[in-house]
Amino acid sequence: MNYKNSPTKTPDHDMFNEAEQAVRASREAYETYSDLTLNARREIFTAICNKIAPHVATIAEKELEETGFGNVNDKIIKLVLALSKTPGVEYLTTEVITGDSGMTLYEYSPYGVICAIHPSTNPSATLINNVLGMLAAGNVVINIPHPRCIGVSMYVTKLINEAIFETCRIENLVITLSKSAKSIADEIINHPDVSLIVATGGRSMNKRALQSSKRVIAAGKANPVAIVDETADIAKAAKDIVDGATFDHNSMCITEKNIVLVDEILPDFVKEIKKQNVYYVEKEQEIFQLAKATLKQNLTMNRTLQGKSANEILTSANITCNRKINLIVVKVFKEHPFVTEEMLMPLVPLVTEKTFEEALETALFMEQGLRHTAIIHSQSIPRMNKAAKIMQTSIFIKNGSSLAGIGLNGEDKTSFTIANISGEGVTSARDFARKRSCTMTDGFSIR
Repeated sequence: MNYKNSPTKTPDHDMFNEAEQAVRASREAYETYSDLTLNARREIFTAICNKIAPHVATIAEKELEETGFGNVNDKIIKLVLALSKTPGVEYLTTEVITGDSGMTLYEYSPYGVICAIHPSTNPSATLINNVLGMLAAGNVVINIPHPRCIGVSMYVTKLINEAIFETCRIENLVITLSKSAKSIADEIINHPDVSLIVATGGRSMNKRALQSSKRVIAAGKANPVAIVDETADIAKAAKDIVDGATFDHNSMCITEKNIVLVDEILPDFVKEIKKQNVYYVEKEQEIFQLAKATLKQNLTMNRTLQGKSANEILTSANITCNRKINLIVVKVFKEHPFVTEEMLMPLVPLVTEKTFEEALETALFMEQGLRHTAIIHSQSIPRMNKAAKIMQTSIFIKNGSSLAGIGLNGEDKTSFTIANISGEGVTSARDFARKRSCTMTDGFSIR
């Protein structure tokens, strides 16, 4: 694209705190953006990735400072995944049907203005991942950040807007609100010029989005469970589970939150997880101390420990441990609050059952019908297939870490919006576009 005669100064166009102002600016931007070619979208996609890449460490540090969740190294990995494995224009594949009566094209077209609601757990990676997919699909975006991460969301948006303006001189393709009041969010969600809501935020915001009359892509609550049976490679299963449950201090919705084992492998499994710097708990007194520290009186998670390190959690529970701990694994009964509550921290309950069939039944109970993520470690293909069919989760991992589900050491593309509520599952540019048909009659075939 050649814009030699256009202004070269990047405008300050990412400071919006009023709904009507933001929607009007987005609508005007869309009118210009909709005239660009697919190749122009590809250039913008690449320019954004190139602009952000040198800043990933800074973004990770800003996110940790603002939210208090997780750790910098894992946040950098998530940002690199978003930049390197987010699907773009290539996912907008065209289908063609021809016959004696004519030809029909099925193509993906933009919705227009999208309202994207973001979480506190993965604010930067989710914003980048969604914005890239939404722009690739031809849309413009209004981001509503979580109140705990407005600063870093604005910083990322500024980099995105600089890349866009330097490439095509269009302002306001991406807007991030500078405040996150519910009244503003409601106005944008229900605005007639907003065509699609993508909700990856907290329960309250998701509920507000789902109450609108708009098309909604919704990512909801999760409680991922890992099943390990007696045929599994125990050492690999232990490492995979610890890798997932420790990633960014287990603050992600996709990572292992529960473990269910077949009884007979418990001693070997415990031996292997201890090699991964796991603090294994089965004493009633320590279980009580951990529960008192990590759960509130109503048995919901104590959010002051959300995304904190395993050592910080042990200290809060007045448990002395003079070594670096990656994860706390607690042996409990299946109805324990550690099981039924999504614990967004490196503390994972472990439950045992006598048989695989009982373990699968317990896993279904643990996942609570949320249909988000489940993992199985087994060498039995019939068991793996049975578990996948019964669990019905959006993401199902066989003999790997949960992280393979977002493309880390796996073949999946990266998505940080796992739409388990509305059913899209792992989202991409294709989900942020409308599938439309165009038919020509009177025959069109070279067969």
